[in-house]
Amino acid sequence: MNKEAINVNPQPLAGKIAVVAGATRGAGRGIAAMLGEAGATVYCTGRSVRGNPATPGRPETIEETAELVTAKGGLGIPVRVDHTDPEQVKALFERVGREQGGRLDILVNDIWGGEQRIAWGKTFWEHSLADGLAVQDSAVRTHMITSWYGAPLMVARKSGLIVEVTDGTGYKYRGNLFYSVAKVSAIHMAEAMARDLKPYGVTAVSVTPGFLRSEEMLDHFGVTEANWRDAAAQEPHFLMSETPFYVGRAVAALAADPNAASKSGRALSSWELMREYGFADVDGAQPDWGRYCEERGLPYL
Repeated sequence: MNKEAINVNPQPLAGKIAVVAGATRGAGRGIAAMLGEAGATVYCTGRSVRGNPATPGRPETIEETAELVTAKGGLGIPVRVDHTDPEQVKALFERVGREQGGRLDILVNDIWGGEQRIAWGKTFWEHSLADGLAVQDSAVRTHMITSWYGAPLMVARKSGLIVEVTDGTGYKYRGNLFYSVAKVSAIHMAEAMARDLKPYGVTAVSVTPGFLRSEEMLDHFGVTEANWRDAAAQEPHFLMSETPFYVGRAVAALAADPNAASKSGRALSSWELMREYGFADVDGAQPDWGRYCEERGLPYL
């Protein structure tokens, strides 16, 4: 038997406490599940609960995510939270502090809420102003509120990791002003928080997936996870897509790295972290969206 294999800890995050804000579906669900796979206790927050979905046309709930976390080997705790409401966020972290003895090791900000509000192909002055500003409320303001209440738990223990989930690693235009502002803001929030948190031993980074094979994207192409490759007839680049669990394993690997602080303030990607930590997607693949785009002269932001 391989000696190295014997020494690998299958649950390096056992005993760790995480909050994944925006864990209902997509990257948030994938990250929560893989933190669970690594042994963490994960508070899965969002607005969609059984019998009361918050996003039209989407059936996923935070209870389903919490059950997935537990099935993967962790402990999932669903908590309905509207992260635009500071009082609800305050109550969330008071509960975490009370139930976990003041401990919070990992905070993931993945709240988005822009699916129905971004009108692609429109200039910013043609775009609905109300929808554009609502995206900033749901995808920027919520992250600020959540970190404001969550960070003090980490600061008190001089330890922790905050992850801002975004789209891309740079500051380039992303095809829509309101979308760009939201996604670039997440990158800069991580950079700014890292500066303030450094003296307290707390790490902050942003992380992007590649071409995400989310529930909504599968529905968009009319495929399922079982036959997702059929979508290549509509979008050839989809063959390089990754499940939400891939960025989940990226975050879990980073959280388990004792030297994660060396990356504080940086904009990271699932593919770069895969190159460093060697994890694979749940289907065994190791998609490298960055290399794929570089080889074809495609922008990946």
